[in-house]
Amino acid sequence: MSRTDIRTALTDLLLTPGLDLDEAADRHFAPDYRQRTDGRWDDRTEFLAHIAHLRTVVADGSVEVHDELTSGDRYADRHTMEITKTDGSTVRMEVYLFAEFAPDGRFRRIEETTLLLEGADSDRNLGSAR
Repeated sequence: MSRTDIRTALTDLLLTPGLDLDEAADRHFAPDYRQRTDGRWDDRTEFLAHIAHLRTVVADGSVEVHDELTSGDRYADRHTMEITKTDGSTVRMEVYLFAEFAPDGRFRRIEETTLLLEGADSDRNLGSAR
């Protein structure tokens, strides 16, 4: 069984123009997926609404994984997401993430906290914006 990772998942979700959102999500997220970002829980449908919104805001970007650990069905990482928005402004966020894999290697649950490193004050909620 191969497992997903956050760099691959975010690249497919946000940084691969032309890749259908549902196809990208199905590659990396189980049907019962849930996510908590900065204290807010979303089910898979709410999470995909968030990603659909981000696809209208994000023009380009990159993901740099600084630390990554897998143990059994658990996954943790610290990564930085650099984004160029469609308005030309840039955002850099550091993310601390803990996750659980489904038996098929897709994410079943992610809990994360985001830290705005660069960007406008209004970008602080980018991790859960709709």
